[in-house]
Amino acid sequence: MDASSSSIETKRSSSAPDSLFTFVLVKPTHYDDDGYPIQWFRSALPSNTLACMNSLAGDASRREVLGPGVTIELDTYDETNRRVVPSRIIRDLKRRGGRSLVGLVGVQSNQFPRAIDLARQFRNAGLQVCIGGFHVSGCIAMLPEMPAEMREAQAMGISLFAGEAEEHRLDEVLVDAWNGELKPLYNFMDHLPSLEGEPAPILPRKHLARTTGHYSSIDLGRGCPYQCSFCTIINVQGRKSRFRTPDDLEQIIRENRKQGIDRFFITDDNFARNSDWEILLDRVIKLQDEGIRCGFTIQVDTLCHKIPNFIEKATKAGAKRIFIGLENINPENLITAKKRQNKITEYRVMLQKWRAHGALTFAGYILGFPADTKESILRDIEIIKRELPLDILEFFFLTPLPGSEDHKTLLKKGVWMDPDINKYDLDHRVAHHSKMTDQEWEDAYRAAWATYYTPEHIRTILKRAAQIPNGRPKQITSTMMWFKLMIEQEGVHPLEGGAFRLKYRRDRRHSLPLESPLVFYPRYWGGIAVKAWHYSRFFLGTRRILKEVLNASDRWTYTDLAIAPPRDDEFEQLSLYHATSGGEAALARKALGDSIRDSGRPAAAAMPATAQAQ
Repeated sequence: MDASSSSIETKRSSSAPDSLFTFVLVKPTHYDDDGYPIQWFRSALPSNTLACMNSLAGDASRREVLGPGVTIELDTYDETNRRVVPSRIIRDLKRRGGRSLVGLVGVQSNQFPRAIDLARQFRNAGLQVCIGGFHVSGCIAMLPEMPAEMREAQAMGISLFAGEAEEHRLDEVLVDAWNGELKPLYNFMDHLPSLEGEPAPILPRKHLARTTGHYSSIDLGRGCPYQCSFCTIINVQGRKSRFRTPDDLEQIIRENRKQGIDRFFITDDNFARNSDWEILLDRVIKLQDEGIRCGFTIQVDTLCHKIPNFIEKATKAGAKRIFIGLENINPENLITAKKRQNKITEYRVMLQKWRAHGALTFAGYILGFPADTKESILRDIEIIKRELPLDILEFFFLTPLPGSEDHKTLLKKGVWMDPDINKYDLDHRVAHHSKMTDQEWEDAYRAAWATYYTPEHIRTILKRAAQIPNGRPKQITSTMMWFKLMIEQEGVHPLEGGAFRLKYRRDRRHSLPLESPLVFYPRYWGGIAVKAWHYSRFFLGTRRILKEVLNASDRWTYTDLAIAPPRDDEFEQLSLYHATSGGEAALARKALGDSIRDSGRPAAAAMPATAQAQ
C-alpha cells in the first residue's frame, strides 16, 4: 500500500474491537459462458476504481471521520486476479471483531450479477454491503425508474451508491455503516466532484504484481465533451471534463516508483481533450531530468493529431501504446452513433503520424451499426488492412449498455434486449440487428477477428514496424499473439484476458448447478493441456514470422499502400473513401470545408447542416 495505508495496517494488533472498523473493498469480475468467474493468475490491467477507493478510504482514516481513536482497516481484492471467498472474509471479520462494511466497487453492468452473488453471501452473514459503479450510476442517470436487479438488491438489504466518492462523499457512507444505518441509495449524480487535490489513486504493489505488465493506473480526467450514443461515460462522468493537477500526477508517479512501478495506464476516455494535457506532459518530461522515466498507455480521439505538438510531447513523455476510438470506417455509421468527430479523411494522416513517432496503435472497432452487413464488415476490414497503418484492431459488438442513450432509446421503444446483463461485456450479442440475423451478426464478429489476425496480415504489420528504427516489432508481436489467443483459445475478449486461467468449482454462478468433480476437473485440466499445445504452436509460428521479417533483405526498404506518403490522387483512388455508403459524402464535406478555409470565410457559418454533422 501507499505510506498512509501502511500506517493503517500497523494499528491492527492494538485496536480494540469497539474502536475497529474494517472496510473490505472488492472489485468483482464477471462470469464466463459456463458460469465461472473470469479470473487469472495474472490479469491484464489493475482496477483504477479500486485504486481510487483505496486512497479515499485511507484519507478518511487519517481524518478520523469515525471519531478519535477509531481505526479503519482496509482489505482490497481485485477478483480478476485474486479469488474472493466470502466465507473466509466473514470468518476473518468475526475474528477481528468491531464493525465492518463490504464495498463492491466499480461494478459494470456485466459484473452486477457476480456482485450480487457475492453480496448475497455477505448479507446472509449479517454484514453491511454497498454496491457502486457504472451500472448503478448509469441506470440512475438515464432511466425513469430503477431496474429490477437493483430493486432486488435493495430488497436484500444492499445499499447502492450512484456517482463518485470524492469530496468526502465516502465519509457519509462510512459514518452510516459505523452507526449501522446504511441508506438504501446514495445518489450523488446531480453534482460531479472536482478531482483537483483529491487523494491520488494508488494500489499496493501486491495488487500491481498480479498484472501481466506490472501496470498501475491513473485517471487524470473524467468526462467527455462528445455525444456518442453508445457511450456511458458522458452520462456517468458528464460531458464537462474534470482534471487532476500536474502535482497530483507527479505524486502518483513518485509513489509508484517507490514500489518499483513505472508503467501506467491513463484511464481517461480521451486524454487528447484534457485541456491541461500540455502542462501534465511537461511535468512528466521534467521528471526525466531526474532520471524518472515512465511508460504510458493513453486513449485519444481520431483528431488528436490536429492539436499542435500533442503527438510529439505525448511520445516524448513516454506514451508508446495508443488506444484510438476509430469505431468504424463508414461515415454513415459514425453519424448514426453521433460519432461526428471521427472523420475518415483524417485516419491515414493521424495513424502515420503516431507511427512516425514509434507508437504502437490500437483501435476499437464496433460491429453492428445500422448500415453493417456481414459482407460489408469483412470488406471494410480488408480495406483497413490494405490502406491504414494500424497495428492492433479490436472488435466489439454494438451494445446498448445501461447508462447509454442507445439503451434508454431501446427500452423506451420496448425493443428486445437480452435480460442477462452478465452478457453486456461488448463480447456478446445482446440485441437484434435490422439487416443481419442473430447468427449472421455473431458469425461476422468471429469472422472479423479471424480476418484481421491472419498469418499474412501479421507478417505485413511486422514488416511495417520493422521498416523504421523505432517501430518496436517485438512488442507488436507479443501483443498480437495475446489478442488472437485470448479470442481463439480462452474465449474472452483480450481486454478481459490474462495469463493462466483460474477456475474454482464452488464459485459457479448462483443460478447454475454445482458441477461434479468428475466433470469439472478433467475438463479444466484437459482444457489447459489443449490450450498449451495451441499456445506453443502459434507462438513458434509467429516467432518464425518475426525472425524472417527482421532478417529480410528488404527490411529497411519495405513499403506498401498504408505506410506510403499520401498521394495527390489518394482521395480519388482509395477504397476507404469510395467503398462505403458514406465515403463519398465525407469527401464532399472535406472538399467544402477546404474551400471555405481557403476563401477565409467562417466555416461553421457557411457550411450547410449536413456538412457540419460530420
